[in-house]
Amino acid sequence: MNIYKRLGVKEMINAADSYTIIGGSLMPDEVIEAMSEAARAFVSIEELHDAVGKRLAELTRNEAAMVTGGAAAAMAIAAAACMAGADGELAGKLPCAEASRNEILLYSCQNNGFVQAVRLTGAKVIELEDRNPDSDRQLREAITARTACLLYFVSTQFERYAPPLGDVISICRERGVPVIVDAAAQLPPVSNLWAYTEMGVDLVIFSGGKTLRGPQNTGLVVGRADLIAACRAHSSPRSSVGRPMKVSKESLVGLLAAVERYVGLDQEELSRQYEFAVETICAHARRLGLRAERLYPGPTGQSYPRAALYPDPSCGYTAESLQAELKSGDPMIWVGLSEDKAAILVNPLHLQDREIALVCDRLAQLVG
Repeated sequence: MNIYKRLGVKEMINAADSYTIIGGSLMPDEVIEAMSEAARAFVSIEELHDAVGKRLAELTRNEAAMVTGGAAAAMAIAAAACMAGADGELAGKLPCAEASRNEILLYSCQNNGFVQAVRLTGAKVIELEDRNPDSDRQLREAITARTACLLYFVSTQFERYAPPLGDVISICRERGVPVIVDAAAQLPPVSNLWAYTEMGVDLVIFSGGKTLRGPQNTGLVVGRADLIAACRAHSSPRSSVGRPMKVSKESLVGLLAAVERYVGLDQEELSRQYEFAVETICAHARRLGLRAERLYPGPTGQSYPRAALYPDPSCGYTAESLQAELKSGDPMIWVGLSEDKAAILVNPLHLQDREIALVCDRLAQLVG
């Protein structure tokens, strides 16, 4: 009997997304084996950080890289780096609202729960107006001697009303203000691992436990070597705001194994697998009398499709009630819901081959 059964916790099929609430993603064998190997010896964590960061920078085509205790931790650590640099004395004083650079710029349309992470540093978040004809002027006027950085979320729902990232980078570069991009879920395409820094972004944050399929409690930061060095000054085992956000030797090695695996995958074959899953589920749903559509891109703009299934009132279900029935059934299947709540959304990102048939069978039981 596996651990979940012994604990009385139900396993589920993830046809929704890389949600933290259901464990993000599943680690492949390569990652688990690397973590197991790392657990068998003591090492210098600082030395391991150096070695792993160097290899991650090579793999992601960046100046430098590091592992954090999740993407939200990366935001706090990156903000601290922009506020205090690598100054060990000031690092020990954070959170500190009195730091000479203690303001972080953010567009109002991008304000969300994750922004709380940067407030852990003591920073003051300054909201900018959403995209308008005066956006460039307003950004220039908002930048002062107290500006530490600008935080920008690259995701369809957060970019919709914000000025284009390229324009933001250009103005911030003129004024010497670092741009931090949260791209936690922005894979695939794999090229995003280097595309944002090639645009001129100073620090880019990815989740280690989503598409990369590394340990769920890891984040990946890539970017300028001087800023990554400053991030290290605010990270465990140093004494700064990142000290509670510890990264174990197992997680350091596990994320490295995950990135090595991901950049080596046949991306075209992955795309074919995602398309096959969506095509199979849509075709099956249509045979059951549901309207089914291929949606593209992914939920935050990633380069993969999803299946949108629209229940007909005659089948006895709304999209919301069908979603609830799938979640409460056996097998338990998590699916998404469209913004207008008219369709359930089936995401192929973490669907295993055998699970495609299980999703189809369960739909047949309910609406067939």
